Formats: sequence, structure tokens, C-alpha cells
Amino acid sequence: MDTIVKIIPCEVDKEQLFQKLHIKPDSRFVEKLDEMIEQALEVGKPKIAYKLSYVDEKGDDFVVVEGIKFTSRVLRVNLEDTFKVVPFVVTCGRELEEWAGKFTDTLDMFFADGIMEAVLRAARNRVFPEIDEEFGLGHSSNMNPGSLKDWPIKEQKPLFRLLGDVQALIGVELKDSFLMSPIKSVSGFRFPKEGSFESCQLCPRKDCPGRKAPYDKNLYEEKYRKK
Repeated sequence: MDTIVKIIPCEVDKEQLFQKLHIKPDSRFVEKLDEMIEQALEVGKPKIAYKLSYVDEKGDDFVVVEGIKFTSRVLRVNLEDTFKVVPFVVTCGRELEEWAGKFTDTLDMFFADGIMEAVLRAARNRVFPEIDEEFGLGHSSNMNPGSLKDWPIKEQKPLFRLLGDVQALIGVELKDSFLMSPIKSVSGFRFPKEGSFESCQLCPRKDCPGRKAPYDKNLYEEKYRKK
């Protein structure tokens, strides 16, 4: 299947953003932040590149998808009951990054960064259920290269190769460091999976602002360790 490109409506959950930025309703910064949000909504064009792909082969600690090898024991186990995966890259968009780059005041830069993060989060929340319905994934989970030691960030390279010319498609460049530009971009695999899975469950990092689930120190040994 060819890679699909979509422009996602630019949205911001203002209540959540204000909470994350620790801005109270009576703060003197509310008017400024509201103004910046309106600007961002006017220029922002978050995007996604994705496709339906199939697993060709499964080993002990790797899978091969459309002839491209991905090495991860956790990914392999999570794909045990399926051969269907949806590689994706979703981004806040170059337009929003260029808008944010015009600010030089420290506080404005902080607000702009938070807004870009909020736009990316809203884009993900909107598009993932659409993908699940489009491909009949049912209950689904994600894995992202670099989120676990088991699936390092260098695995971005084969993921981008699987999708094609992502920079030409949606403006996301993969750097030599395997980081993405715009930085407010996320890549990964989405796949059908019964039960719940978050990479956070396997990550012992403390005080992580992006944590979605508590760390389970026994989970790897119980489910993912090679027998």
C-alpha cells in the first residue's frame, strides 16, 4: 500500500495546555497566551504520513516488515498475534515550527513550545482513532523508536525507509542523530493488541513529564524475557 498523507485540523486543548504551563485563569499571562494560541491555530498545519504494512517474518527479537528488519524483543512479542502494523510519522508541521522560531523572548518561546506540543498531542488524539477504524485495528497500541532501550532511536532509519520520502511527504527530516525536525514530531508503529501496553510500563525513568502509565518492574521478566 502507498503511504497516505493527511493534513490534520489544528487544535489545542486550552484547559490542558494552561495546566501544563502552570497558568492560572487569573494570571496576567492569560491574554498573551490566548493571543499566541489564536496565531498558532491560523498558521498550523499538523500532518501525518502512514500506511498499512504487513510482517513478513518474526524472529526471537526482530520482525521484518515489507523486507525491512526491525530489531526489538518487545516489539516482536507485542506483534505475536498480528501481522498487521501501521508505521507512522505525525508532526506539528513546519508552518508552526517557523512561527515559533520568530519569538526571541524567553517566556514567549516557552509558550510557543507548549503550544506546538499541544497541537501535536491533539493531532495524535484525533488521527489515531481514525487509523484504527480505517484499517480495522480494533483495540490498538503504539511503540516508538527511542522510547525504550530495547528499541533504540536508530530504528527511526528503517521506519522512515518503510514510509518513503517522509521529508518530501510531510516536511519531517530525519537527522544524523536520528532525531526529527520539526522536533515536535512522533514516529512509530500502531498495531492491534488486546489488553493495554505503554512503553512507560517498561521504563524506570523517574519524574518523566510524559509518563502515561506507571513503571512495572516485573513486566519485562514476566512477558518479554526470552525463555
